[in-house]
Amino acid sequence: MTKILSEELGTKAFFEPVEDNPVLPLFYRGNKMVEAGEADSNPYTFLLQVFFLNRRFAMIKQAMQEDNNVLDRSIYEDSIFMKMNTDQGHATEEEWNIYKSLLNNMLEELPYAAKKKSPDLMIMIDVNLETMLHRIKKRGRDYEQIDTDPSLVKYYGSLIKYYDEWKATYDKSPLLIIDGNKLDFVEDPGDRNTVLNMIEEKMVDVGTLEQARYDDLRARRED
Repeated sequence: MTKILSEELGTKAFFEPVEDNPVLPLFYRGNKMVEAGEADSNPYTFLLQVFFLNRRFAMIKQAMQEDNNVLDRSIYEDSIFMKMNTDQGHATEEEWNIYKSLLNNMLEELPYAAKKKSPDLMIMIDVNLETMLHRIKKRGRDYEQIDTDPSLVKYYGSLIKYYDEWKATYDKSPLLIIDGNKLDFVEDPGDRNTVLNMIEEKMVDVGTLEQARYDDLRARRED
């Protein structure tokens, strides 16, 4: 969706660092160690979350220099993963407290480091566990597959619950929730147009897209 939307608007896309992330495979290995009773906590959880936090802070500063740039992940949801891993015993309370302090300091500095203090619009693609597992399999990252690590089913199920809590309390900007179970914007051109219309209509509402531009974009897609 990040790629589709940025191309539609003629803006820049910013993607989560995965391919050049040396910690991510280690993190999944560390989760296996905890599940197997080989470690009290995942030794890579804190390192991974700080890695992501640092990169996301850098990206959001860049993205907010111009209007309507698109980030595929948000620093405002980043704490979900650290909190969940702490609750599951994959990180310690001390690591969680240090992480929270670091995140809060970064968010306090954001208005000074970027032109905006928060996103214009937050978009959430909401899916159930079945859809999530299907798309993870399709994405094809070996260390994310439940075939090789069945314990990930529980991990992904918990993640959905934490996101449900997050979306009920998020208040930094308008939030648009898209039903990813019903709308396959990657494979289905009709669904893609539906999702783009939803997003662009909301952008008009929040004042980041002129009505005439939206009308033009919609007309081009429908030709």
